[in-house]
Amino acid sequence: MQKFFEDNKFAISWGILSLIVLAVFGSIFLIAKTADEVKKFGQNDNPYNNSISVDGTGEVVALPDVASFNFTVDETSESVDSAQKMATEKNNKTLEYLKSQGIEDKDIKTLSYNINPKYEWQEGPRTTGFYNPGKNVLIGYEVTQNTDVKIRDTKKAGEILAGIGGIGISNVSGLQFKVDDDEALKAEVRTKAITDSKKKADDIAKALGVKIVRTISFYENTDQPYYGDAVGMGGGMMEAKVASAVAPQLPTGENKIVSKVSVTYEIK
Repeated sequence: MQKFFEDNKFAISWGILSLIVLAVFGSIFLIAKTADEVKKFGQNDNPYNNSISVDGTGEVVALPDVASFNFTVDETSESVDSAQKMATEKNNKTLEYLKSQGIEDKDIKTLSYNINPKYEWQEGPRTTGFYNPGKNVLIGYEVTQNTDVKIRDTKKAGEILAGIGGIGISNVSGLQFKVDDDEALKAEVRTKAITDSKKKADDIAKALGVKIVRTISFYENTDQPYYGDAVGMGGGMMEAKVASAVAPQLPTGENKIVSKVSVTYEIK
């Protein structure tokens, strides 16, 4: 064995040297590859190093041009047929009145129609030595129909509410004054917000001595218009009990829509 190593020591030395050289070059390649990947990762993490981000705000105030509310007809009787008949008569009478006030069919929409059994808890007869817990007893059926109404002449809202109260509708809720085509207002307020952000970006770019190239990103947060509860005068969807024929005064106020945008611009 010793003679074998002595006779082939040159070949063995050359082989070891070759392995060392390959290992060194392999290490250099891996280091270079890793550095290149790290460089690429950094570039992809923030592809637009030269950029500025600004906020813009737009606001529009508009007078409401429609009023909306919903009313509920609620009737109970010993049979489904009887309850339905009573509810239908009252609802049809209300619809006739609304149409006589110029409300069109397209502005009257049924939201729900329900028929439910109505039960009453009755105590069982008390007997000596025994306890009867009682039971639910069917006493009739309840029919409820909920209808949404839109009034395009806001000045007539109070008069119409008084009118349906006179018919016997005692459950009215959600009266609101709002802008019918609020999408047009949202578009207008968005344009104002973008214009505001562009002006701020131009001022910053001028101060920095750079130029705006293009828009990189855009984000919008539009505040929904606030519609006060005209019946409850406290906001939300408070229920109103219309019990008299006196027309209430219902100030419409004004609605405000605000758009806030955040825009990032590339600069050079």
